[in-house]
Amino acid sequence: MARVPFPNFSRTNPIIFDRLDELTGFGSNPGKLRARTFTPDGLAHRPALVVVLHGCTQTAAGYDAGSGWSTLADEQGFMLLFPEQQRSNNPNLCFNWYSPGDIRRDEGEALSIRQMIAALVRDHDVDPARVFMTGLSAGGAMTAVMLATYPEVFASGAIIAGLPYGTATGVPQALERMTGRGMPDTDTLGALVRKASSYAGPWPTLSVWHGSSDTTVNNANADAILAQWRSVHGIVETPRVIGKVDGFPHITWHDANDRAVIESYELTGMTHGTPLKSNERNACGASGPFFLDVGISSTRRIAAFWGLAQAPRTDDRFAIPRATPVERSHAHNPNLPVLRTVRPERIYGAAPKPGLTKGVGQIIEDALRAAGLMK
Repeated sequence: MARVPFPNFSRTNPIIFDRLDELTGFGSNPGKLRARTFTPDGLAHRPALVVVLHGCTQTAAGYDAGSGWSTLADEQGFMLLFPEQQRSNNPNLCFNWYSPGDIRRDEGEALSIRQMIAALVRDHDVDPARVFMTGLSAGGAMTAVMLATYPEVFASGAIIAGLPYGTATGVPQALERMTGRGMPDTDTLGALVRKASSYAGPWPTLSVWHGSSDTTVNNANADAILAQWRSVHGIVETPRVIGKVDGFPHITWHDANDRAVIESYELTGMTHGTPLKSNERNACGASGPFFLDVGISSTRRIAAFWGLAQAPRTDDRFAIPRATPVERSHAHNPNLPVLRTVRPERIYGAAPKPGLTKGVGQIIEDALRAAGLMK
């Protein structure tokens, strides 16, 4: 079936051609989610499946257009599943990552997503050993939910501007965690994942992405996610590789077999959103609200980490200048491991930081809306 290309997505051109199909009858769907799929014309034999979760205020088709996952699926022949939130569940279309009834195994939204995956594995001969998941913001937090509650289902995951699993079970905790405050220590974080199912490993590998200037979900959450999954994987040594990719700090941790099981990208100077690179050949996605053209393609880099595509060449001629590395403050939780960060001199690809010109009341309202807790 011929696919219609989608136009540039921006504030001045918000029109999106929907490339996705509808999946129905996939199960009891206790979370009452919608299921959208993409099947490339050149679907591989025993294809891989990538599950993609949008952020608050977004739709499945909009997130696909911005992130470019269907472009990469066309190139590489894997399937895509886009669970989609409904306003009847959350008025701001956020996945309910802090709701106890939606984040436990075999309940609510988590079970709905599991049922969608099972239907595609069965009906499209998907390779069950190559199921992957990624998401932005609330979708990133829900990705953490799925990796924790159904770890046997996923080979790997990627969390963009998300939050660790199990650290919020209601509105007050959700807001506190978004600021980076009140995070459990490393041992408790790991225990939350281990207690989410009876699974004992091997655990999914993980790629973590976060903007250092994110004022919607504080980047202390990235440290907490890394601490949580280092605990699960039993990795206590220092990172094996520390360097830069397209000008951004990149860290990997390896297991006893020297396999990279956790990686981290800190997007210095970036605010809240999915990082893109528009100047590369066959660019994935298009810039727009929460799709930030900062010079690195998270879609292609994540797929490369998963072994689904070749890593694009790093070209630091287009890298954004960075400042001298400094230690990130861990005043909120000194028990988390200290990671290297850099102080941004300038914000690229996004609006100025919220809070510089807004009052306290407006900042609180913005945080509530971002979390999906108020209209």
